[in-house]
Amino acid sequence: MAEALLQAEHINKAFSGVAALQDVQFDLKPGEVHALLGENGAGKSTLMKIISGVYTRDSGNLTVNGSKITHDLTPVSAQHLGIGIIHQELNLCPHLTVAENIFLNREFSYTAGVLNKKKQNEEAKRYLKQLNLDIDPATPTNKLPVSKQQMVEICKTLSMNASIVIMDEPTSALTEKEIEDLFSVIALLKEKGKGIVYISHRLEELSRIVDRVTILRDGKYVRTLHFAETNLPEIISLMVGRTLTEKFPRIEVSRGEKVLEVRGISSSHGVGVKDVSFDLYKGEILAFAGLMGAGRTETVRAISGADKMNAGEVILGGKPVKVKSPRDAIAQGLFCAPEDRKRDGLCVRMTLAENITLPSLDVISRFGVIMNQMERDKSAEMVKSLRIKTPGITQYVRNLSGGNQQKVVVGKWLMRNAQVVIFDEPTRGIDVASKIEIYNIINDLKKSGIGVMFVSSELPEVLGMSDRIIVMCNGRITKELVTKDTDQEEILHYATQY
Repeated sequence: MAEALLQAEHINKAFSGVAALQDVQFDLKPGEVHALLGENGAGKSTLMKIISGVYTRDSGNLTVNGSKITHDLTPVSAQHLGIGIIHQELNLCPHLTVAENIFLNREFSYTAGVLNKKKQNEEAKRYLKQLNLDIDPATPTNKLPVSKQQMVEICKTLSMNASIVIMDEPTSALTEKEIEDLFSVIALLKEKGKGIVYISHRLEELSRIVDRVTILRDGKYVRTLHFAETNLPEIISLMVGRTLTEKFPRIEVSRGEKVLEVRGISSSHGVGVKDVSFDLYKGEILAFAGLMGAGRTETVRAISGADKMNAGEVILGGKPVKVKSPRDAIAQGLFCAPEDRKRDGLCVRMTLAENITLPSLDVISRFGVIMNQMERDKSAEMVKSLRIKTPGITQYVRNLSGGNQQKVVVGKWLMRNAQVVIFDEPTRGIDVASKIEIYNIINDLKKSGIGVMFVSSELPEVLGMSDRIIVMCNGRITKELVTKDTDQEEILHYATQY
């Protein structure tokens, strides 16, 4: 049997006295994909950051390629050991080009020390081609959509020729075609004897690429299994410590009166929106489906004032409204939980309490002064209601797991009296149990008579939670469907009607 590329034993790590990992173990063999699974906050990313040198372990043993690591790793020393990591959150310099990001700190230069841009762009193009990416390496990274930036992040790690490749939620922002290309690269890496650590909440992906799974729960090691000898219900049960009986907790509510009318809106932001019209009713969940770049996010951003509308009209509660900014939308009772939670939905350097109460300062203030006790009470109530895992309400949001950050984004709007709540990719990058909690929140809004819209790239989620579906392609609506009368094939058909 080949020697393990990586072995972690009795790993412990705490932050501010709160245990993140307790006596955790993990190993990786050459030519295998080993999935690391668990709920948000289970310790998966913490363990991988220890292995890749981002965090230092408090105690425990690490062995890489047969050599015991007796010192604290740094990101640079981990790279020298052949460890590469694709982080869940993008780790790119947006002002640099694609090629400059791929070879950051490893630039190509002439003997005189002058940057060899031509050679660097050629090499970048070679790695981009492996992922079937038709991107000019000289393109500034901030000009690319999130999905393409994620692929650049993957190229960056592949270019390091690492023997251990850690992939933390690599497909969370990718299209189906891009996922297929990534899986082809993973197969190639396996053939070359590389070891891949794969972290994903898209459990349906596992059967296609994974050899073994290790499950963590609440920072502790649970079990390692050969994937061929287990199944998804068993994996989910081990992850959450209980059996989840219903993946999509759908509820039926009598549809109320029309709450939102959108008439002929257009926007030139991103891929653009062209003459989009639809209605939303109280107590209804309206989903927006389509391929990446279909204009779904651009539509909800225009409605919620995040992007400028070039034309069209928004009618809320029977009255035309002018929504020129998110502030206008909030004042009218129209709220949007954005796609990019870290960039647009959170102030990561502020506390959990400050984030939750930020849109409601008028509620928790008197004569312009924040009432601290009310801020604490309101945020603590939301933490309990949403089951946010945190040491306390004074915890900085940047220290929370992705799923708990998403709950904070949602919690911000539950303090307000809403007419319409919009969720853009509400369950991206969060675990199966947290997804169900988000679904239950959406159902609670539906039961209370609020109109709910959500954008999702996961068709099972669209079919499992919505009442009606708006299908978009190339910035236009191509079809409106009643959920109970349609299926994935029909949605995909209209999603490709250019």
